[in-house]
Amino acid sequence: MAKIVFALNQSLDGFVDHDHTAFQPDPVLFRHFIDDVRGLAGSLYGRRMYETMRYWDGDHFEWDAPEREYAAAWQSKPKWVVSRTLKSVGPNASLIEGDLAAAIRGLKAQHEGEIEVAGPELAHSLTELGLVDEYRLYL
Repeated sequence: MAKIVFALNQSLDGFVDHDHTAFQPDPVLFRHFIDDVRGLAGSLYGRRMYETMRYWDGDHFEWDAPEREYAAAWQSKPKWVVSRTLKSVGPNASLIEGDLAAAIRGLKAQHEGEIEVAGPELAHSLTELGLVDEYRLYL
């Protein structure tokens, strides 16, 4: 059974910025994120965080080697997107609609390892449902 892990990069006062350059981690922390993504069973996103992370679906000429490595790891993993407004999602992603609790319990039962949830609103909803198994906050 998979474990749901909430992981989020934020400021000390709890601010979450969806701008990739504003909260860019240092090289050591970015290496950690690359290795973390490689080890995941998949990622679970709310709509806004998914739209932010779609940046990694691209191929940007200005990327350095670690950014290309992160993008490759991210692209290779399944993603599940919780949204009431999206009608479709990008490559290697599935849309979750309807009963959130049942859908997440199903994901946990169908997979092994860690499924990382990103996005404070989705994490709040999953916390209220008792479905988050671990919290990893990066300040």
